Amino acid sequence: MPLLARFSYDSGAPYEVQAAFFDGPSVLARWHFDRQMLAEGLHRPVGEGDVAFRPRQGSGLGELRVDLRGATSGPHGQAVLFVDARALANFLEQTYAVVGAGDEFLDLDRLLEEFLAR
Repeated sequence: MPLLARFSYDSGAPYEVQAAFFDGPSVLARWHFDRQMLAEGLHRPVGEGDVAFRPRQGSGLGELRVDLRGATSGPHGQAVLFVDARALANFLEQTYAVVGAGDEFLDLDRLLEEFLAR
């Protein structure tokens, strides 16, 4: 079944890409993906465990296959999604214009403060 997905990027979390999956107005799930892993998944299989990406040719169009496994075991804890590879590559290109590959910086002191404040 077709789903709408919205990918977003925040330079404050430079290693991750956020994805929200919608069925009409309802958010079905939110995931955070490793940006470099997404980029590599456009060219070769990557990932294991909860998230895996691999390139796929389907109907003459390049796609990225996204395998997701949640905390629930069995078929209800899994999803296989196909993302247009060209659209994702364009999106990733825009994220690298904001924070270049290798220019990521993670402020561990701030992260620790946020974690301890919870």
